[in-house]
Amino acid sequence: MNTEREILNNPIFRICWTLFIAALLLGVPMVAGIIASTLDYSAVDPDGTFAWIIVHHLVQAIIFLVIIVGLRRITPLGFGLTRGNEQVGKQYVRRFTLVFSLCTIVSLAIMLLTNSFQPFHHPLTARNIIGYLGFQLFLSGPSEELIFRAFAMTMLGLVLRGRILSGKVSVVNIAAAVIFGLAHVSFSFAPFQVSYSPMQVLFCIGLGILDGDCYEKSGSVVYPMLMHSISNVITVSATILVTLLV
Repeated sequence: MNTEREILNNPIFRICWTLFIAALLLGVPMVAGIIASTLDYSAVDPDGTFAWIIVHHLVQAIIFLVIIVGLRRITPLGFGLTRGNEQVGKQYVRRFTLVFSLCTIVSLAIMLLTNSFQPFHHPLTARNIIGYLGFQLFLSGPSEELIFRAFAMTMLGLVLRGRILSGKVSVVNIAAAVIFGLAHVSFSFAPFQVSYSPMQVLFCIGLGILDGDCYEKSGSVVYPMLMHSISNVITVSATILVTLLV
């Protein structure tokens, strides 16, 4: 036991472990993308709106779920796969939904007034709307929170301890959120190219910190999953509605 503590407290091991987990968190979604790209979706999704991303998120979730199940069998790690503190979790989700809805309304109003609104980026057919909203509701939260909260915060939490900002935010929460933001940066290697939206990355980091805070306080990944899906559905629904009306 003492040897295990010594290893986990070793600065070099902590750095190497953090980099290894970060590489896993960023690498598996890339592999999932390669797998998803091998399939032809033209029959079910001719506009390329939802099918690829559904397969991508399913594959990455399955890979991490297999890893988590394996680790749960040989370690006492729980990964937040319980209902946790339901009162805390449900209250967090309700407050988040209210505040996020109000922020979305204000943001849309500002974008419309400044002519900076970006319409929905696919043809607004019933198939596309149902498929894309279905993905956001049922898969975006469960897949990404399983990876970037349940797995990331559990594994990084083995070596990253402590809190900052007067104890309000844990170091592991920020680390997981930053990696989550980096996961929304696109890389290509032939030729090498990096493309990203600074606002999207910052937005993801901010939401990631809130999801992580909920995860820590509720002791369950269920509520961050709900928050993630709810925020995506609100954003996409509002974008579709304004696109139809404007």
